[in-house]
Amino acid sequence: MHAEVGDRVVIHGRTVGTSDRGGTVIEARGPDGPYVVRFDDGHETLVHPGPDLTVVPPPS
Repeated sequence: MHAEVGDRVVIHGRTVGTSDRGGTVIEARGPDGPYVVRFDDGHETLVHPGPDLTVVPPPS
């Protein structure tokens, strides 16, 4: 999974009743991750890509 700085990511909830989380990539530490993501609530964390992550490129 490839993402670049400025791309939006969505981490889908893995259990029933868990909502999705969205954020913006603010740093890419490798070509395929991990990524530093600032979530919509302001929290920043290191995210390793997996099957529950979707990358949404910015609109052109």
